[in-house]
Amino acid sequence: MTTIALIGAPHDTNSSFMRGCASAPDAIRRAMFNGASNLTSESGLDLSLPDVLVDRGDVVLDDTPAGVMGLTAPVLSLISEGLAPLTLGGDHSVTHALVAAMHAAYGPVDILHFDAHSDIYEDFQGNPYSHASPFARIVEQGFAGRLVQIGVRTLTEGQRQMIDRYGVECHTWRGFNPADVDFSFKRPVYISIDIDALDPAFAPGISHHEPGGMSCNDILDILARVEGRVVGADIVEYNPARDWQDMTAMVCVKFVKELAALLARPGEPLSN
Repeated sequence: MTTIALIGAPHDTNSSFMRGCASAPDAIRRAMFNGASNLTSESGLDLSLPDVLVDRGDVVLDDTPAGVMGLTAPVLSLISEGLAPLTLGGDHSVTHALVAAMHAAYGPVDILHFDAHSDIYEDFQGNPYSHASPFARIVEQGFAGRLVQIGVRTLTEGQRQMIDRYGVECHTWRGFNPADVDFSFKRPVYISIDIDALDPAFAPGISHHEPGGMSCNDILDILARVEGRVVGADIVEYNPARDWQDMTAMVCVKFVKELAALLARPGEPLSN
């Protein structure tokens, strides 16, 4: 079984609407250990047991747009220790830096991305590191062998052009049928959950409320379909300043447990 390294990426400099996601790692940790729930996943993995999950704290990042890339080296170091990184963002710009580390370790990875937004603007508001642009950087740099996006409901024409140019498998949420998607991945798999993939009724603690979204079970059911070696994951865009009675924090904790169960699954050693 692979040991999971929990890390925080308290960086929201690249948020385009409001800041606050930098406070998310601490808020999620508090919710994990507040006594309201245990640390057992639905598959039976108990995260409280020795050598299942280790908390490596937060990565200190410069409060500049490019500062987010300071995540890459520490995450690559964790991988070199044989650990599977599970990162608490932060805004979605952190995913670019995290996938850069995955690529350095494994070569191109397959990415499963849950989000209300495709986050593939070529250069949003003149900021190439914007939280609306990480997947543009990822596909441009050849980090993704396959990019599957689920839950999207805000596509613009510019994003559609990027999706077509790079062969992204972008699935809008209305009318979505998981049976239409092949969740059997051939390369190492990276999973990114933007909490605003959920309908705001399930997760009010987000900066960009986009009605018409997924339920928690929708995401859990898709995660259960994933076949392949999961090597890293993140949970991003939780904004504690907009939460209500820690409801969204507990949703994040649920995803921590279920992502950890995927990361801990045994598999053949991987290398680039």
